Amino acid sequence: MLKHFEDYLRKEKRYAEHTVTAYMKDIGDFYEFAELSEIDTRQLSEVHYQLIRGWMVSLLDQGISNRSVNRKLSSLRTFFRWASAEGIVTVNPMLKVKGPRSEKRLPEFVRTSELDLERTEPLFSKDFFGERDRLLLEIFYQTGIRLSECVELKEKDVNRGSIKVLGKRNKERIISISPELFNDLEKLMQMKRKEEFFSDYLFVTDKGVKMYPKFVYRKINKYLSKVTSLQKQSPHVLRHTFATHLLNEGVDIEVLREILGHANLAATQVYTHNSFARINEIYKSAHPRGHKKE
Repeated sequence: MLKHFEDYLRKEKRYAEHTVTAYMKDIGDFYEFAELSEIDTRQLSEVHYQLIRGWMVSLLDQGISNRSVNRKLSSLRTFFRWASAEGIVTVNPMLKVKGPRSEKRLPEFVRTSELDLERTEPLFSKDFFGERDRLLLEIFYQTGIRLSECVELKEKDVNRGSIKVLGKRNKERIISISPELFNDLEKLMQMKRKEEFFSDYLFVTDKGVKMYPKFVYRKINKYLSKVTSLQKQSPHVLRHTFATHLLNEGVDIEVLREILGHANLAATQVYTHNSFARINEIYKSAHPRGHKKE
């Protein structure tokens, strides 16, 4: 039965591979806690909301954060909705389960000065591998794409003035790029062929094959650690940085939603908090009534 659910996530919901893996791990953890059999589907109809609440409490007792517990409960909600639709259960026990309240955390972002070209460019060598690493950093910062989207970028997706990105649920979107970035990406493709790397993918590993998420994460983490003291130094932080910097410069939030590939505006609005914080700083430093006189 779990294999059918996995196929549902992958083929019908079209979730990314790492998302499917996370969902299946969450479901597997619950099955282990509840001592359910993967073969006997009748056991699933006997699962009641008290059992799920007990699992939630046990996770919190293990020191797992409210945020992570809610993510696991979200996996379980999707699972039981599917099981209800398939007729495997007649009552959805998740309807009576409410997760713990999560603290809202503002997205962390790198300051503009920390990504100044005078600070970043000396970090990279002038050969193919250094140029690849530099453009990895640049494409995250200049386009706000997700790590999974970057890994899947192909040479044919790069056009003069834009890149084509395949986002969540296989939804395509076009993101503008600067002429400088386009020229640099073209040069990278030429350098790649000189290295006799003939992959269709835009970015490749040191062996000339398609990159994988952990490889990209390590590269970005390495270079961000040299320019910022933020606790998180990941590709996703550069996505947050891209969004925050655009909002600070007055970009319309609906336009930003389209660029980021968010399904709804609520996901984008979290960045407005950082922008308001910036506006507040400017007010306090600039307005005569905004700060105390010395």
